[in-house]
Amino acid sequence: MIKGLVFDFDGLIYDTETCDYAALQWLYGKYGQELSIETWGQCIGTNHEFDPIVHLHELVKPDKTVDELSDARWQYFEELLSEQGPIPGVVSYLERARALDLRIGLASSSPRDWVERYLRRIHLLEFFEIICTADDVERVKPDPALYKLAVHGLGINPNEAVAFEDSPNGALGAKRAGLYCVVIPNGVTRNLSFGDYDLRLDSMEDMELDELILTIMRLGGERK
Repeated sequence: MIKGLVFDFDGLIYDTETCDYAALQWLYGKYGQELSIETWGQCIGTNHEFDPIVHLHELVKPDKTVDELSDARWQYFEELLSEQGPIPGVVSYLERARALDLRIGLASSSPRDWVERYLRRIHLLEFFEIICTADDVERVKPDPALYKLAVHGLGINPNEAVAFEDSPNGALGAKRAGLYCVVIPNGVTRNLSFGDYDLRLDSMEDMELDELILTIMRLGGERK
């Protein structure tokens, strides 16, 4: 029986990922360069050592410092993000989950101040009983620690929870933790290679939450 849902944040609830990649492409383009999705895709949903701003600075040796390039990136990112609301279908899922008395958690590889700042901006912070972030674990996704912590905090077993993810790293972390996983890629992650998951949707608007839960339970029964 499904008793809880655990959501990723970036690119799943609020499309920071598409805005960030667009901002980086804009900045790279100003210097005649391109940041490939193959390179950037490996960084999505996890911590990484690759710094796209340092990389650009080393490529073109511009007259601006790394800090100045970084400031330009984040300023443009915020301009793009200010035009965005929650990803379509998210609010309906959260409201329906609450109506069904499901436990609701969040597991993100981003820092807590980032996640909570933007959840407040889109007025969704109140929906989450527990928020687990990079500040709470030694290793983020694809390590299972974040998801294990989230379901423990919700007081449910991993096989009683559905994770919602948009990236291969996130999906791998959820499955390693023993949760069911629904992948809903965004514009940046859509063409990345996903491994194990239980269900894939183009949008939360494609399937009502009640039907999704029934589908997941049926899949679980078929595996016994």
